[in-house]
Amino acid sequence: MRSTLRTALRAYRRVNSPPSTRSFSSGLAAVAEPYNETAGISMKGVKISGRPLYLDMQATSPVDPRVLDAMLPYFVSQYGNPHSRTHLYGWESDEAVEVARAQVAKLINASAKEIVFTSGATECNNISVKGVMHFYKEKKKHVITTQTEHKCVLDSCRHLQQEGYEITYLPVGSDGLVDLNELRAAIRSDTGLVSVMAVNNEIGVIQPMEEIGKICKEFNIPFHTDAAQALGKIPIDVDKWNVSLMSLSGHKVYGPKGVGALYMRRRPRIRVEPQMNGGGQERGIRSGTVPTPLVVGMGAACEIAMKEMEYDEKWVTKLKDRLLNGVTAKLDGVVVNGSTERRYAGNLNLSFAYVEGESLLMGLKEVAVSSGSACTSASLEPSYVLRALGVDEDMAHTSIRFGIGRFTTEEEIDKAVELTVNQVAKLREMSPLYEMVKEGIDIKSIQWSQH
Repeated sequence: MRSTLRTALRAYRRVNSPPSTRSFSSGLAAVAEPYNETAGISMKGVKISGRPLYLDMQATSPVDPRVLDAMLPYFVSQYGNPHSRTHLYGWESDEAVEVARAQVAKLINASAKEIVFTSGATECNNISVKGVMHFYKEKKKHVITTQTEHKCVLDSCRHLQQEGYEITYLPVGSDGLVDLNELRAAIRSDTGLVSVMAVNNEIGVIQPMEEIGKICKEFNIPFHTDAAQALGKIPIDVDKWNVSLMSLSGHKVYGPKGVGALYMRRRPRIRVEPQMNGGGQERGIRSGTVPTPLVVGMGAACEIAMKEMEYDEKWVTKLKDRLLNGVTAKLDGVVVNGSTERRYAGNLNLSFAYVEGESLLMGLKEVAVSSGSACTSASLEPSYVLRALGVDEDMAHTSIRFGIGRFTTEEEIDKAVELTVNQVAKLREMSPLYEMVKEGIDIKSIQWSQH
């Protein structure tokens, strides 16, 4: 079944137009006429021979065909507003939303009553960080987070700073992990929130969530985590982690874009100030019409992940090893960024010494990868996450994040290894620094003159 789905998804990627009228009832996408790959594809000034291999799963994942199957009826026939209480269309949509709510809750061992649907993890993070601190503003003025959080958490914290709140940005070790003693030492009597990402979006490291949760429980401080990259990838238990709030995203777990979910603990109850005013949907925390098809898709994605997470982990780990071993067998000067023990296998962040990062990315147009978070990859600055790890600026500039997922194939990994090795070798041939290293010169000991 899994190999059939992978084959079908690869076929669907080649379609020339949206298959809006085709049947997906079997869970397998119908195939339209393929691109004329001899003519190539030209976009944003880049011309390539065909669609590239997709290895950017941390940016987004393809919708699982089974998820699309679950969503389609709520686009074309069962299209009622779930908040319409007077007729069948509203009732059936409301029922579908509640089923999805239960599916999301089950994956994290929560109650369906603790799930609030949103537009995505960014909105969840804003509600959590700003909403909690605004609600408890009379007594709490201090937030603890880390230097390697997602940009929306860091920007929410900076927004609070402008309002007079104090923020402690904890450093991380060279492995990307928080020092629990430093966390404990940073806690104050007016600390209102601790926010730590479960799985880092750039380097894939898994923070010690249970230990952080125990510290927060000891001091009676709400604990928020951005778990967008963790959902469906690693086991999550809100009770074991002792989280008060958890941000989740649909499109990182083979669901649709534009939908997320916020877990809010009921006992002990966590309170937030809503960041959006309106009709009072989602218990008044997130007003606005709940998008039934998207919510159904996220619920279906979570149900599939619940059943297949163990298989996915084994498959992704196998492909990660194949990629890493394939690259390191043919290239020296390759460094894995972040902990090699505590990390999600589907995120492999590598730095290639003596290679200019932008040149490497430009040379890998046949492989869809990124140099960091999709939210910051347009910047030419080195990744702030890698800099927080203490990675040298030149190595931070050469990092590539390979994202492996459920539908990635061994053939795609082998092709990615071939293209990466060839491009790095080509760039190193043009690098005077690499020539000096091969001659045994320690380039860090050289005193470069300025003109």
